[in-house]
Amino acid sequence: MRQITLIQGHPDPAGGHLDHALADAYAEGAGAGGHQLRRIEIAGLDFPLLRNKQEFEHEATPQALVPAQEAIAWADHLVFVYPLWLGDMPALVKGFLEQTLRPGFAFDYLDGGKVRMKLKGKSARLIVTMGMPAMAYRWFYGAHSVKSFERNILKFVGMKPVARCLYGMVEGVDQTQRAQWLDELRALGRDGA
Repeated sequence: MRQITLIQGHPDPAGGHLDHALADAYAEGAGAGGHQLRRIEIAGLDFPLLRNKQEFEHEATPQALVPAQEAIAWADHLVFVYPLWLGDMPALVKGFLEQTLRPGFAFDYLDGGKVRMKLKGKSARLIVTMGMPAMAYRWFYGAHSVKSFERNILKFVGMKPVARCLYGMVEGVDQTQRAQWLDELRALGRDGA
């Protein structure tokens, strides 16, 4: 049994998007697999964006995000679901990560420019939807923003391994393909993967 924190990052608080359905399918599978699951809906959180290094390093985490930090600390596996917008994660997701994965919580600065990774032992899965073909994103664009998220954020704070699911051409997908993706995520949830 795993402790999983599912972070749903579609910025539309109204819901109803494929990302919401994918997150629901994963959560359903995790429940069926006997895993404990906590869920964070970024669009429902009210927090400011960071404006400078002083805020990032020395000011307190906004109170609205303290439960999110607790859920991240509690988990041994994190699942991030978000759409690709302008080639990257939506700004709200990036703002959430900057506010929650701060020094003192996710890492500590050490002498000599080194850091202590404080989220070691946690694995992650990225579930990313996009309008372009996923193969084009992987091969032509090199999955650049997903790789950056993995290397420059998740692995920087100690999370590994990081697995990914990339779903492309989501706006024109038929119900058969959509059902296959939802089944795939239910199975991943059951396995706690």
